[in-house]
Formats: sequence, C-alpha cells, structure tokens
Amino acid sequence: MEKYIDDLCDLKEEVYETFRRRPDLLPPIIEDLTKEQHRELVRKCLLAILEAGYSPLRFYTGNIKKYFYLGELLALVDLSLTVKMGVQYSLWGGSVLSLGTERHRKAYFDDIDKFRLPGCFAMTELRHGSNVAALQTEAVLDVATDEWVINTPDEGATKWWIGNGAEDGQAASVFARLKVPSPDGSGALDDHGVHAFVVPLRDAGGRALPGVEIKDCGYKIALQGVDNASFRFHDVRVPRENLLDRFATVDRSGQYRSPYSASRRFAATLGELTGGRVGLTCSSLAVLKGATTIAVRYGAARQQFGPPDAPEISVLDYTSQQEKLMPMLATAYALHFTTRFLVAQYAEAKRTKEEEIIADVHSLSAGLKAYATGYTANALSICRECCGGHGYAAVNRFGAWRSDHDIFQTFEGDNTVLLQQVAGLLLKKYKERFATAPVAATYRYLRQWAADSLPANPLVTHETDARHLRDPAFLIRALRYRTGKLLFTVAQRLRKHTARLGAFHAWNKCLTHLLALARAHVESVMFERFMDAVNGCPDPECRKSLKAMADVFALQRIHADVLFRNDDYVAAEKAKAIGRLLEHLWRELREVALPLVDAWNLPDHILRAPIGLSTHSMHPYQSYLRAGGWES
Repeated sequence: MEKYIDDLCDLKEEVYETFRRRPDLLPPIIEDLTKEQHRELVRKCLLAILEAGYSPLRFYTGNIKKYFYLGELLALVDLSLTVKMGVQYSLWGGSVLSLGTERHRKAYFDDIDKFRLPGCFAMTELRHGSNVAALQTEAVLDVATDEWVINTPDEGATKWWIGNGAEDGQAASVFARLKVPSPDGSGALDDHGVHAFVVPLRDAGGRALPGVEIKDCGYKIALQGVDNASFRFHDVRVPRENLLDRFATVDRSGQYRSPYSASRRFAATLGELTGGRVGLTCSSLAVLKGATTIAVRYGAARQQFGPPDAPEISVLDYTSQQEKLMPMLATAYALHFTTRFLVAQYAEAKRTKEEEIIADVHSLSAGLKAYATGYTANALSICRECCGGHGYAAVNRFGAWRSDHDIFQTFEGDNTVLLQQVAGLLLKKYKERFATAPVAATYRYLRQWAADSLPANPLVTHETDARHLRDPAFLIRALRYRTGKLLFTVAQRLRKHTARLGAFHAWNKCLTHLLALARAHVESVMFERFMDAVNGCPDPECRKSLKAMADVFALQRIHADVLFRNDDYVAAEKAKAIGRLLEHLWRELREVALPLVDAWNLPDHILRAPIGLSTHSMHPYQSYLRAGGWES
C-alpha cells in the first residue's frame, strides 16, 4: 500500500534520516521554548535542510510536487518550520518569480534560495485581510526621481502578521496601491489598484532601514517559531524597477500599461496565493495522518472492559470508537488522493498557463484548503478524546498540534471566505453556459442538471441491498445530486432575494446555503478522486481496503445529510440499511486499520508520541513510562 500511495517515499526516508542523525533539530515536546528560542531552532532546521542538499526554491520552480511533499514531511517535525519555509519560498520567493520578470529572477533567485535574503509577503493589513482589493498602503511614483514612495496612510493600513518579519526579513513583497500622476497635468493621482513591489526592510546588520517601522507581533496562541511582525512605511523610496511588473508596467514618464483588464490583472496577482493554499492542504493532511495514526494505534493496544470471565477487549473494538476513527481514516485517505490530484493539476497549470486549468486549480485549492484544515482541526479534538486522559499529555502531541494547526483555518484565506469563492465559481460556471439566454434558462438548466442525478427508477430510493449501496454509480450520482440540488436551490434564492434586497444582502441571506454547496462540491470531488485511486490499484487486497474506505467516506456523508431524506432520494428503510452497512464496514476496516496507518510510514523518531509508536502494541506503556520519568 505504501508503494502505491507514495511514489516519493525515498525522499521521505532521506529527509527524515536528517532528523534521525540530528535529534537536536527536533523541538522539545514537553519543555516550553521562548519565542526567541523556537525561532532560532526553526532557523537552524531550515539551514540544515539546505545544508543537506535540498533546495526548496528549485523544487518550487522545477519539481513542484517535491516542494509540496517536503512541506508535508516537515509538518510532522514542526509546523512552525513548514510555515517558515512556505513564507520564504512559496510566498516571498514565489511572488518575486511569479509576479516579476526575468530581471527580478536574476537579481533575487540565488539569494532567496540559499536564505541569504530572507523575505516576507506583506499583503495583510490591520483593517483588511481577505479583502485584498481594499488594501490601503500606497506606492506613489515620483517621476522626478524615478522612484516609488511607499507610505502607510493610516493605522488601519499597518501590515500585520507578516511572517519572517520580526527577526529575519531583509526585504518584502509589499502589496500596495499603485498610483501615478494623472497625464492631464492636474496634479491628481491615478489609482491603478493593488500591485506588488520589492521593498528592502533591513540593512546587513539587521537594523530597520530609514522609514521602515517594524514591531514584533509577540507571543501567539502557537507557532512561536514563526517571527511575525507588523510594518509601517514612512516615505520609503525604492527604484521604479522594484515593481513586480509581469502583469503591468510603468515607464520613466509614469505611463501605466497592462495587457490585462483591471479585474484579470488583479486575479492574476492573487493567483500567487494558490500555491500557499496547496501547501497548507498538504501540511494539514500530514497532521491528520499523524493524529489518526496515534489514535488508531492507541485504540488497538489499549484494552478496557470486556465480557464476564473473559479478557478485556481493545478500545478500538467498540463500535463507538470505530464510528469516530474509521470515517476519519477513510477521509484521510480521500484527502490524500485528492491532494495529490491537486498538486498534479497545479503543476500542469504552471506548465501550460491554460486559463481553464488555472481556474480549476483556483477553485479546488480554495475548497480543499478550507475542507482539509477545517476537518483536521475537528479531528484533532476527536483523536484526543479517543485517547482518553493520555491524549491530554503534552508528550502525545495533540495539544501542540491543535494549537499550531488552528490558524491554518484562517491564513492564506479564511475558510469561510474560500468556501464562498468555490460557491461563486460554481454559480458562475453554470450561468456562463447561458450568457446569451434569458435568465430563466439558467435555472431550467440547473433544474435539469439536478434531475439527471435522480435514480432512474423511483424504487431505487427504497433499495437496501448492500451491492447497490456500495455501487460507485449510486454513490457518485447521490453526491452529485446533492451538489446539483444545492446549486439549483441557492441560485433560485439568490435570484429572488437580489430583486428585493440587492446582490450583497441577497448573498448574505443565502450564506449558510452557499457554504453547504461548496462543502458538498468538495466532497463529491474527493469521492471521485478516491474512486480513481481504487480503480487504479493493482493489488487486490489493497484495492479491497481502499474501496471499503471510499464507501465509508460516501455513505457517511449521505447518511448524515438530511437533504437526501427530505427529497426522498433515500427512503427511511434505505437510511437504516446504510447505517447498518456503515457499522459492518467500520468492523471490516478495524481489522486492517493498523496496516492502513502503517502505510503512511511515519517513523517513530518523527511521530514521537509514546502512545502512538509503531512498537506501542508490543510494549504499550514502555515509552510512555520513560516519558513520565520511570526507568522501567
């Protein structure tokens, strides 16, 4: 199974061997580090990765699959390390390379690659985060000196939560409103919206440059190894060439030119965030795998109660425990295959620059980042509970992971905002099909699209045979039906409310409906990618386990969503049959749960949770006792 699901397992072994040889690079689990100590350790780890011969920026530009995989591997070492790497190479390095031209690449690539030029991605402001179009920082061209003058106009425009900024950042991609003198000679400024500029922050000695004001964001809930800062700029001057001008140029006279419309240019600029979202999805998946591995191994080894006059049974043999962990195991595998698909699509979009692929990647990266990070955040609490009081011990890592991972739901796009983007793109896609037709035609099409997913025979709504319930055709059509029905009904509601309330208030009134649509769409995509993996698996035993997990993933969603029963898509007796089948599949997966988590091959020296080590079932308390100070 490991060979089938991981074609980069050799890279995993090499990277994790670095940390086996250098245990001093692993952050202590029990002892608290100061933020300064943690930042120094993360810096030391990143330099060790470079010294070992790995080049994250060259991975990013030449083998993006390895880049995201490296981030996933490092997430289980220290999420602060993964975030630090992402800021340096995906955000700072990626913005220079993707938004700049060959001139910028030649000037900055090697220094960014070797961490000789640590940098920042200065987009978020105190008043504005997700609403990038409303950023207030200004870059005004001084035609006389051929320089941009960067200013923070008020306190709300203070750049905030800027990673790499408090200690290391020597330069930043600063997102600011590009303003040039109006050609009519009136002295007014023409505002061309948000663009990115390379702005030096510190000198070689680490001191802030004139006009640059930097404050440490201080202690956070977690991720203390990331040096976040806030910035203000006061008449900071940079050369005109520091505009990252792939999508728009400004000449010596101040004339602005762009081959794109304002909306397309802005979308292309924001496309740089897509890579960050892909990286967060990979890192979140790593945490989900780690937590699930610990909970499954603990549940299999820990015995509690049992029949009279008989040995105690494993906690994992209880249906209540299976109900929590087997769907989680299935979802982790579903996210694994879908994330691998997303990475492949992202690489294809980078290679071909095809707009349709780019749009698909934007939608899937937004939806999957929101889904994966939201699911993992909830799963961490469930895993902690499944391990009882021992899950509460810091040495078993759930607490640190819950704290460190929590912000993944917010940065690189708040999850609620990202899901709205997915819903908006779904609505746009279907409406575009009828761009020249009356509005009513759009809704007739949506109604038909939903109807096409209905069972051909009404009797199917009552069918309870396990073969039917596990038929991929039924499961795919059911999940598509849910997406189609939500899409059609929300489109109807939006049309009705827009006429009365206006577009903004109509959208807000339908917001929970839109979020449900986005989640349903993501789950449908995940199941279809899971089935691709099932069908492509050459080993019969592995394929059987993958199919059982895929069925659990889909049936769990169908059983939990009242929409199917309200629409009589699943009749009452069929719902009961699905519930019985799920319990059967949980028991089936329980028998192979240990090898399924073992297939992720998370080494003990990386996992480090005493109750979740690969040897835990043989010596269930030995490592834990040592962690508690007992010699034997």
